[in-house]
Amino acid sequence: MALALEEARLALEEGEVPVGVVIVKDGKVIARAHNRRENDLDIAGHAEILAMREAGKKLGTWTLEGCTIYVTLEPCLMCGAALLQSRISSIVYGADDPQYGAISTKEHLFDGAKTLVYRGVEKEECARMLNAFFASKRQ
Repeated sequence: MALALEEARLALEEGEVPVGVVIVKDGKVIARAHNRRENDLDIAGHAEILAMREAGKKLGTWTLEGCTIYVTLEPCLMCGAALLQSRISSIVYGADDPQYGAISTKEHLFDGAKTLVYRGVEKEECARMLNAFFASKRQ
């Protein structure tokens, strides 16, 4: 999760919502990304989508079986559905997303799925960064 937080800080420096992702397979980082929606003017520029694309290229397949994704914010419905379709083995996330969360908070996309979900990892640090970002936007 420390590497995902590094990615979130990069997003913050670029004026993006500070969400960072790392995908790991066999103990090795195979992809990392942060939100790029504003800078790329791309609705699908979420960190999870960008990291899944990178991982797929590195693995030579769109399936992410045997992989774990570490993400600082609970994935939204778009990202959650893509993760479900990718057959990723496990999801580890930090802060809950009460407005758009698709895993445990608002929607429960992975109920009954084989994917293992771990929530609340480094939750305070992930939430602190997000809360500070949005507070600065409201000023």
